[in-house]
Amino acid sequence: MKKEFTLVIVSILLSSLSFAQTTIQPKQIDYSNEGVIYNKELAIDLRIHTNNGFALAANFGQIKTYYKTHYYHFEIGAVRHPKEHRQSFDPSGGFSRTSRSFMFGKQNSLFVLRAGLGRKRYFSEKAKQKGLALGITYEIGPAIGILKPYYLEIINEGNGTGDPFLVSTRYTEETASTFLDVTRIYGASGFTKGFSELSLVPGIQFKASVHFDWGAFDEFVKAMEAGIMGDIFIREMPIMADVEFAENRPYFINLFLTLQLGKRW
Repeated sequence: MKKEFTLVIVSILLSSLSFAQTTIQPKQIDYSNEGVIYNKELAIDLRIHTNNGFALAANFGQIKTYYKTHYYHFEIGAVRHPKEHRQSFDPSGGFSRTSRSFMFGKQNSLFVLRAGLGRKRYFSEKAKQKGLALGITYEIGPAIGILKPYYLEIINEGNGTGDPFLVSTRYTEETASTFLDVTRIYGASGFTKGFSELSLVPGIQFKASVHFDWGAFDEFVKAMEAGIMGDIFIREMPIMADVEFAENRPYFINLFLTLQLGKRW
């Protein structure tokens, strides 16, 4: 009886061991996010681009793996026409108002609101050793062009009935002759002039750049980007008045340089 009981116990133990060997497997380790310490990042962009344009932006990123980050981009910036040139003219007249520099022939100022969905990818693992990480970024999304009329202080002679005085004037077909007469321009009006007359033009925007990151997974973001950006609108953007060699167009392609600072958590 003891022998039979012992055989039953041994059989049960062997069966249990066999079951454990066949059903209990080591947990598979996912190495796809190796090196990831943080999950999210917030970065602020300070950008300059060709034709004296500039922008301020915010990026909200989700760190997916060591090599890949998805981010949402929001930005406001200014776009200038290649033919915009600031100049000064100091006519006599004894006006109490100080003369300001101005852009001759400028019809509207253009500001752009941009949003986008972007990707950032690194090429190497150097950032793990807190070295310089090299990668690329690219994004695309909607854009809204904001046109603000540009006003000039125009000298009105008073038609011989009194002393000359200044009239804040925007470009129209009726004012074209005086608006484009440099001898009548005293200077630009104040920056806030024209904000009640804004017009909006929808479009799309895109960016692609080379990304340089000093310690891609440090707590603080310290990076630079250099690349190409574009804005394409549904119609021509009338930045300049109808003056020689100042063609307006619905698109703007620029090279840019960005300083990026932020934090990861």
